[in-house]
Amino acid sequence: MTIRSTMLSLLAAISLTACGGSSNDSGSDAPMWVAGQYTPYSELAQQCSSTDNLTEKLWLRSWSNDTYLWYDEIVDTDPANVSVTDYFNQLKTQELSDTGNKKDNFHFYMSTPEWQQLNQSGASFGYGMNVKLQNAAQGVPRQVTITFTEPNTPAADVNISRGAMIISVDGVNVENAADSASIDILNAGLFPSVDGKQTEFEVRDLNSSVNRTVTMTAQTVIATPVQNTKVLQTTNAKVGYLQFNTHIATAERGLFDAFNTLSTQGVDDLVIDLRYNGGGLLAIASQMAYMVAGNNATQNKVFERTSFNDKYPNTDPVLNQPLEPMPFFNQTLGFNTDLIGAGTHLPTLNLKRVFVLTTASTCSASEAFINALRGVDIEVIQLGGTTCGKPYGFYPTDNCNTTYFTIQFKGVNDKGFGEYSDGFTPSQNATTDSEINGCPLEDDLSHGLGDPNERLLSAALYYRDNNTCPVNAQAKTFNTHVAPGFVDEGFILKDTRMQNVLFNNRILGGYGGEQ
Repeated sequence: MTIRSTMLSLLAAISLTACGGSSNDSGSDAPMWVAGQYTPYSELAQQCSSTDNLTEKLWLRSWSNDTYLWYDEIVDTDPANVSVTDYFNQLKTQELSDTGNKKDNFHFYMSTPEWQQLNQSGASFGYGMNVKLQNAAQGVPRQVTITFTEPNTPAADVNISRGAMIISVDGVNVENAADSASIDILNAGLFPSVDGKQTEFEVRDLNSSVNRTVTMTAQTVIATPVQNTKVLQTTNAKVGYLQFNTHIATAERGLFDAFNTLSTQGVDDLVIDLRYNGGGLLAIASQMAYMVAGNNATQNKVFERTSFNDKYPNTDPVLNQPLEPMPFFNQTLGFNTDLIGAGTHLPTLNLKRVFVLTTASTCSASEAFINALRGVDIEVIQLGGTTCGKPYGFYPTDNCNTTYFTIQFKGVNDKGFGEYSDGFTPSQNATTDSEINGCPLEDDLSHGLGDPNERLLSAALYYRDNNTCPVNAQAKTFNTHVAPGFVDEGFILKDTRMQNVLFNNRILGGYGGEQ
């Protein structure tokens, strides 16, 4: 199969947009739940009803039994008297990983229009500010700190920027909130789900001792996935830098332009800031890896081989075709034809190494990018914290105007490595395959992203010149997660919106220009 046809297959449309009439309202042929017996899910698809949704639940059951990576660990229960979405939440493994964590933390759904809007244009809901949450724990105060803001958004309009702290939300003090009602107010204000919701924030800007009050109105926010592309002139080289926040469709044009700029400038090295990049479309990660490494390093090499459950050792069960690896894409794919069409050759830097800046929020497709480059012997130098550990992915699949995301595959690089479920860890003495040479460092919220004095970027520049970490590198990897058992689970600040879950995964397929 040619790369061109592979592109088209990977971008194949996998969802139907119309809801057909229900065939499960009555009659002797109506589908029923029988333990251990599964009607092919294709026979149950798009049979939607506002009154009797048994067929929708049976579609979910059959689809999960057929395509879910750990299908044999799903407990087959009667879907009667359970809502469609509650039943979907049951259709996953309850097993734990070897390290005692939940094996599947990536099971979710959202309305199909919301998924299309998020993926195609980067449109999400809120104020345009990304936050770091530190929940209250033993000896640790609760804090909310701004990590970055999107341009031309409510947060940018009131001059909220990186390093600012949210002191209170609608009169509720962040640190001192001590009951569930107060926590609910904080979560509702920080992570709005109602269009036009106005929220009052008390903010303390970086390097200020004075609080100020601002009011922001929640709205649809368009993400700018690629920001701060620049060339840093060191004593002996040009070092490129770019901040990459999410692998969504609009990132294709942003990355194309960024790498064109860096190529024209003739950079000698590259720092990619992935510290808040939770993932997204794998094809975008493949394109970026190609633009880093170039044709010689990637020709006839595999970006990622995917494997499904043991029912499909050689077949992609979603596309229903022979299982083929994802190549390093060397052309645009036209994910968003309003920005850039398909078939334009990508610029390349032809580098032998790349520096990546990471935190625990670096997930999924971002990790696949790191893993793929290591698979073709491009040196990756990691600075920051251990990544989140998500070597799994899925095809978004629509039924009755809801798009479901269930783990269907895991991926390995050209060398066959893909076991990093506990994340990639920067290490000054790497000894395992999931440890990467580099510097364990805490995120530095006291400097702007792209500032050469910011701790992670500064360390990358130092490592480039000295092949070692600066003295402020910690002896062990910084972990932003508080140890289980030390957090008051009743008073957690958390963004539970589906848009947040989406941006922390790896996705095959999409709504590109050619499908």
